[in-house]
Amino acid sequence: MWGNKEDMVVAVALNKVIGIDIGGTSVKAAIVARDGSVLDEIRMDTDASRGREWVLSRVSEAVFGLMRSFGDTSVSTPIGIGALGIATAGRVNVESGEVVYATDNLPGWQGTSLVEWAKEKLALRAVADNDANAALLGEAWQGAGKGKQRLVVLTLGTGVGGAYMENGLLCRGAHWSGGDWGHSILFPGGHPCNCGKKGCAEQYVSGSALLRRGSEYTGKLYRSGNEIVTEATHGNLKTIQALDDYTADLAVLLANISVTLDPELIIVGGGVADAGEVWWPLLEKHLYQLGVQTEVSRAMLGNRAGFIGAARLAFEVMES
Repeated sequence: MWGNKEDMVVAVALNKVIGIDIGGTSVKAAIVARDGSVLDEIRMDTDASRGREWVLSRVSEAVFGLMRSFGDTSVSTPIGIGALGIATAGRVNVESGEVVYATDNLPGWQGTSLVEWAKEKLALRAVADNDANAALLGEAWQGAGKGKQRLVVLTLGTGVGGAYMENGLLCRGAHWSGGDWGHSILFPGGHPCNCGKKGCAEQYVSGSALLRRGSEYTGKLYRSGNEIVTEATHGNLKTIQALDDYTADLAVLLANISVTLDPELIIVGGGVADAGEVWWPLLEKHLYQLGVQTEVSRAMLGNRAGFIGAARLAFEVMES
């Protein structure tokens, strides 16, 4: 039995954390319980073009907003939360919490020490990791990968993220770039990538690449992949062809991952996958034509995977 009020407060704090997912277009955050249930959540636009300090201010606003909505008004000492888990685009040194590499999707992000920042600005113990790693943790804990030990996730959003797991453990790599298939070369000498190389998979199978491909096929400008999918649903042959070619390239990338790692399951997530009702059968057709034997499925958690996985990291750091 807990001896006093302070002990009871500590016990409550150990049972909930905040998980946050920082991307180029939005910050998504939630208070998550130890059993994985989401108690409250918030989404805010980031407008990453305004720079690092602006993005961090949006992160602070999201965290404090959750605390207020959950009845914790002690912003300077948030005793109701055990820890903060941060998922972010870019390569992250999990031991130090520093973003060791980031592209211009988040300008000025490289070199940011997220764990130190959280300690100083939010008074929270924190852990940070790459957003695809967090998404895989989330799907393994509460989603499509539950009960499996050898998993891959490929996230299709503004960029392309990836992560993999062996024997239930994330494989982050010697330079924190394990699973970074978005910057593997899919077409040598192809489209220039913001990482400095040419022909990266990100330039062909990301959400941004789908928008470009749709415009090339139709001559129209698209604001979201949903617009392309909607036109395809209504029988627009040009957008159907764009989606068919898009999924053909995606199938090649998945086939390469399959023969390299031989996982139990490859999970495809991210904003593009959320709109997959129309194009998923096209992808399955191309996977069959390539002879891919590995099971491939859509993510179950949608855009919640990142912050749920980040919350899982937070619980792990509390227990370490």
